[in-house]
Amino acid sequence: MSERPDGRPVDGETALALRGVVKTFRQGERSLEILRGAELELKAGELAALVGPSGAGKSTLLHIAGLLERPDAGEVHLAGQRADNLSDGRRTAIRGSQIGFVYQYHHLLPEFTALENLMVPQRIAGLSRRQARARAGELLRSVGLGERLEHRPGRLSGGEQQRVAIARAIVNRPRVLLADEPTGNLDPETAEGVFKMLVGLVRATGLAALVATHNLELARRMDRVVALSDGRLVPQ
Repeated sequence: MSERPDGRPVDGETALALRGVVKTFRQGERSLEILRGAELELKAGELAALVGPSGAGKSTLLHIAGLLERPDAGEVHLAGQRADNLSDGRRTAIRGSQIGFVYQYHHLLPEFTALENLMVPQRIAGLSRRQARARAGELLRSVGLGERLEHRPGRLSGGEQQRVAIARAIVNRPRVLLADEPTGNLDPETAEGVFKMLVGLVRATGLAALVATHNLELARRMDRVVALSDGRLVPQ
């Protein structure tokens, strides 16, 4: 995959591809086929909504795309390279460098400040404390949290906590952002602000984002919508 001078992927090139992904869960003697040959190509710079009823398998699909689970069949490709069949160690390394995750609940470390929450994944990735602190501060200021750098999560509003969580997800400059109901716990006004921030970050960084949501109004404002139906992804 080509990159910009700043290391970001070039808009329009494939960042994530799911090819014939199958996933089955077993409950006693029963088998429940959640994914039945799911196919998806997500381009750099693209923001796609993933919709479907509860229990359809949206979270399972995100976990497979993010290399947290292995498919029973099919392939997951990141930046043109197959990744689902790699060792656990290699998949963990790829998650840390190429994939960002955002969940409905922020999952911030409560004993750390907003700044420190963004420094942790950078330090794990090998950056110096000085580099991590500078990058964390820059990113938090860019999402309107310049006055909250030293606040712990308990002193932040729900919307501010989710802004920190989104900033943390992209602090290591991933190629792909996977978000599971990122505005689901927020009131409509706060959700709107967080959504606009998310769109702005995707546009500014050129990463590819797949966002699972029940909010059809927000879904229609993304670049495209795919629905998970009967185990397959269907364009809307």
